[in-house]
Order: sequence, then structure tokens, then C-alpha cells
Amino acid sequence: MINGKDALVEEFVLHRLGAGDVPSVFNDFSAVLQGPEEQTFLRRLFLKPFSQAAETFTFAEGEDGDVFHGLCAGIRAGRDLVDASRSIAQRLLEVMHQQEMPPGDCFVVRFTSVEYHGGYYDAVGVLKFEEREVFIESRPEDGRLNMRLGRGLGTVKPALAVLVVFTPATPTILTVDTPKHAGAWRHGFIGLCRKEDHVNTTRDVMTMARTFITEQLPEVDRPAQIDLLNRSVQYFKDNAEFDRDHFVQEVFAEPAMIDAFDRFGRQYSEEHDVQLKDRFDISAPAVKSQARVFKSVLKLDKDFHIYIHGDRNKIERGVDPDTGRKYYKIWYDQEH
Repeated sequence: MINGKDALVEEFVLHRLGAGDVPSVFNDFSAVLQGPEEQTFLRRLFLKPFSQAAETFTFAEGEDGDVFHGLCAGIRAGRDLVDASRSIAQRLLEVMHQQEMPPGDCFVVRFTSVEYHGGYYDAVGVLKFEEREVFIESRPEDGRLNMRLGRGLGTVKPALAVLVVFTPATPTILTVDTPKHAGAWRHGFIGLCRKEDHVNTTRDVMTMARTFITEQLPEVDRPAQIDLLNRSVQYFKDNAEFDRDHFVQEVFAEPAMIDAFDRFGRQYSEEHDVQLKDRFDISAPAVKSQARVFKSVLKLDKDFHIYIHGDRNKIERGVDPDTGRKYYKIWYDQEH
């Protein structure tokens, strides 16, 4: 979704946000590191956390989304980054105190040439790091190699982060957060709402299909469910564009099941207030994220787990007439 290989970290500011007995420190200067090695490091530190984001947002209308939106738009328009970053840090500090969040380092970053779905855009990032890693620094001196331990940032992931990409029409927002603080981060600090785009549509349609297969087809046994789940995921992996008519024929085939799927889709759309489009571009990161919850495991008591990825017709379910115990019979051609 986000490709930072050609992005430029134009400028960034670091503030220390305190909590409890830990004081806050607000810097009055920014940093500019233009060397290729430095830029590679900064892109990894500031952009890589968003590379697997599979849900998109934009700013909410009204007061909730105005403050942070205005600060980010000001940075993009050329407002002094130090001044704007201090306002952002103060806003985050208020949310931290309300939610009793731990202290941490807050970076406010201005980017150019961030690639998002084939286009290159300006962006603003805010990242809060709560942990540091230990590293060894070595330096030759007087014919000896001196070493010292230090603490800093390198491969540590931010506890909270937001990237505002200034895409046409409306900005696209990506977030990194935790279930514990997601509400305060997303609404108290950023002020966002879900964006209606192909990323979220991919998520919604996959979630709806999984729910239909696992919860609305009680007459279908578990191996048949797994087969339908596998076919659903494979469709999204194999195709760049979703076409509802093609999808239902590939996955369900039977007219009665297709009708049930269509009825459930209309009901799901109304109950969850989402738009389930008949055609849209499929988002690969969204597919990768959602595929994890399409379980293809057949669990038998506590003794066996059977992973089903192939032909449903090679599995037969039955009951032993003498013992009354259930069984599965599996056919295969080659043992690996």
C-alpha cells in the first residue's frame, strides 16, 4: 500500500512527552538529514510501520477532525515545522494524560514523494515511540577498538503512529495503534473516520463472505465450509478486480446458494452501514490481512488438526455403524 523507497524525509522534529514524574522536553529546532544512508534509515524508521496497513481513514467532518487536519495541512503548505510540531505534541500530551499513557519520544515528520497506489504525494507523520533498544557502538581509537552500550531507536516499532497522505480530493490516513488506546488515538487525537475506497471495500466484502459461509450455511458441513473459504480467498488473491457475478459463480456456483449470499449481502450492508460494491479494484494488503482469519483448519476433538487447502471431494465424512463414532476418510495420490 505504502511504498517509501523513493520518499524523502524532508525534515523532522523530536519532542519528549512526559508522564507522571517524567518531564516533557519540547525542542526548538528541526533536523534535516539528506545523505543516502541517513535517508534509508529514516524511511525504514518512519515509513515501514505503515507498509502493511490494511485499513484506510480520512478526516472526520466538523470539530473532531479539524484541529489535527489543520496542523498537518499547515505543515504541507509551508508552516514552520517546529511551531506546528509543538502544537501537535501538546495535543497528544493532553490525550496521554487523559488516558494515562506512558511517556515516549514523539516525532513529527514532513515527507515528499511518498508512493501510494502508484501516485506520489506529500505526507505528514506523527510517531510515538515508548521503547528503546540496546545497541553496541564500536569505534577505533589509538589502535584499539572501543565499544560502548547505548539505547536508541532502530528496529523498534512505534507504539502509536499516524501517516497523513495528501491524496487527491481527501487525504488518506493510515494508523498504527493498540486496542487499548485506539479510540483515544484515532478520535481524541487525530479525529478520523473510515474512508470509502477499494481498500476498505475489499475488507468489507471479504468479511461479509466469511460471515456468510461460517454463520449462515448451517446445512453445510465443516469441510465444505473450508472449501468455500479457500475458494473465496483464492479469488481475491488471483484477481486484480472484484466482479460480483464472477465471484459467486467461482465460489458458490449453485443458484440457491448464490441467492442466499445476495440476500445476506443486502442485510449485512444495512446492519453494518457499509457499501458493498459489485465491482472494485482489489487491495492486495487488505487481502493479505483478511486471509489470516479465513480458517482452513478442521479440528477433531483435541487430538487432530487437519489443514484443508485442496479438493473437497477427496474428503468423506461418515459414522461407524458399530461404534457410532464419527470419522473422515481422506484420499490422496502422493505423500510428501
